[in-house]
Amino acid sequence: MLNKNIQTFIACDAEYEDSKIVLFGAGFDGTTSFRPGTRFAPSAIRNESFGIETYSPYQNKDMTDHSYFDSGDLELPFGSVTQTIADISMRADRILSDGKLPFMIGGEHLVTFGSVMAVKEKYDDLYIIHFDAHADLRDDYLGQKLSHACVLRRCHELVGDGRIFQFGIRSGDREEFRFADEHTEMHKFDFNGLEETVEKLKGKKVYFTLDLDVLDPSIFPGTGTPEAGGVTFDELRKAVTLVCSKLDIVGCDVNELSPVYDQSGVSTAVACKIIREMLLALS
Repeated sequence: MLNKNIQTFIACDAEYEDSKIVLFGAGFDGTTSFRPGTRFAPSAIRNESFGIETYSPYQNKDMTDHSYFDSGDLELPFGSVTQTIADISMRADRILSDGKLPFMIGGEHLVTFGSVMAVKEKYDDLYIIHFDAHADLRDDYLGQKLSHACVLRRCHELVGDGRIFQFGIRSGDREEFRFADEHTEMHKFDFNGLEETVEKLKGKKVYFTLDLDVLDPSIFPGTGTPEAGGVTFDELRKAVTLVCSKLDIVGCDVNELSPVYDQSGVSTAVACKIIREMLLALS
């Protein structure tokens, strides 16, 4: 059994045995290629979560009616990418082994690979839904295959063709888009096609990874690689609610908040609200 973290995300203070969803933080930014700082996201999100309400008027649900457990942040070795991924995978595996859903708060996007490894080990017939500004399909970045720029390429090696559905993508090199044409289902710029994808994946085991820079940087400037263009908060809220409420989500993560680049705190508040909506939709 995992121990309860002293400081939790709002309303995530139930007992482990009573909770179907278990949060954990993976504050790692060791491969960030532009501006680091995502290592501070999990603690910032916990701190700022108490600035929002447990009740969602969008869904007419309250977090206090459900049981969530926050197991705290992993102590990750910043000098070892492979050990970091292994540690994340072990935490996710522990949660899955107890019949619970691992909900990871990153961290840069590479942390997703560790969680997906564990989920794929339990659910061989796995699909992935990916919201992001960036394709993250490079085979390597500056010679490194384990990078936030390569994370969905590594995930593709685990799950295979036709199992990754990408939305909001508006950045990547030419080869990434060529790779997507052959191996993933990519929906550029927005969430067009999401409802059809959800219908297609009903009854399947799905991992959901959300890179918050899918949002327009005017809404979410607190990120390491801001990309002009992007969706609105309400578009993202509706999209995550659809995915989390209609599909059999067996693992998920929210990543790429870098709170130091938005001293107003607005980006962190946005992240908190999206996480709340996801938790309630999953409940």
